[in-house]
Amino acid sequence: MSLVDLFVRVDDFCLFFNQWLQTKQLTNGSGKRGRKPSLCDSEIMTIVIHFHQSHYRNFKHYYCDYVQVHLQSEFPRLVSYNRFVELMPTVTVPLCAYLLAHRGQVTGISFVDATSIPVCHNRRIKRHKVFADIAARGKTSMGWFYGFKLHLVVNDKGELLAFQLTAGNVDDRKAVPLLAKELWGKLFADKGYISQALFEVLFEQDIQLITPIRSNMKNRLLPIMDKLLLRKRSLIETVNDQLKNISQISHTRHRSINNFFVNLVAGLIAYTHQPKKPSLHLTDDEMALLPYAI
Repeated sequence: MSLVDLFVRVDDFCLFFNQWLQTKQLTNGSGKRGRKPSLCDSEIMTIVIHFHQSHYRNFKHYYCDYVQVHLQSEFPRLVSYNRFVELMPTVTVPLCAYLLAHRGQVTGISFVDATSIPVCHNRRIKRHKVFADIAARGKTSMGWFYGFKLHLVVNDKGELLAFQLTAGNVDDRKAVPLLAKELWGKLFADKGYISQALFEVLFEQDIQLITPIRSNMKNRLLPIMDKLLLRKRSLIETVNDQLKNISQISHTRHRSINNFFVNLVAGLIAYTHQPKKPSLHLTDDEMALLPYAI
């Protein structure tokens, strides 16, 4: 997606969102002090999202070396880097609303997984201050980390359906009931989500949780399509990999909790605009083989 197309989408959404927001406000905000920012919300959002679509790994280098040098004509009222960092938290709410508006469609086939979002190196945990009150130590198959967990649910087309951010020490299974609130059909997960209590909770929501079995568990019969789809759990792992290595949602240079969250949401939005997403490419005949009645 080009920068112009991105701005048009974001600006159209901001116009609609601001009109809707005014109907929900108790006051019109006429008594608010301070100067109006040089950049409007749609311009700030576009720059933040476009960073995750670029090849830059550092936002300061992206803004100073690319935006201020090559995008002066597109953004004639550009501010300094320090001022832009101060403006980023002001678009937190519209960014979240924009992300929710661009979620995928539930197809009856969903995959859930969690990935670590470290905020500092393990050697600097005792000296870390920015996220000292909300981050926590956690462990994944890759080892220990200090930070958060991003819980994601995607469909068979690789589209985001639900997402949740928790501390690093939260059990992956605790986030599933809320993530699956609007789902139906079959939910595939790895062995870390094995839980009879969770299975029963989801079953009451007309969702069948399907996981591999451990070596000490009794074997169970599964339809052939469920077995094949269970082997395709790497789909969501590919999504997590792209979010970290292409959208740059994970790095240890954050100095603000608000801007950390803005960076994370903008990275998820950049992924939703990705033209080619990891997909199972299921045909209509293959979808017809799946019994959705629980």
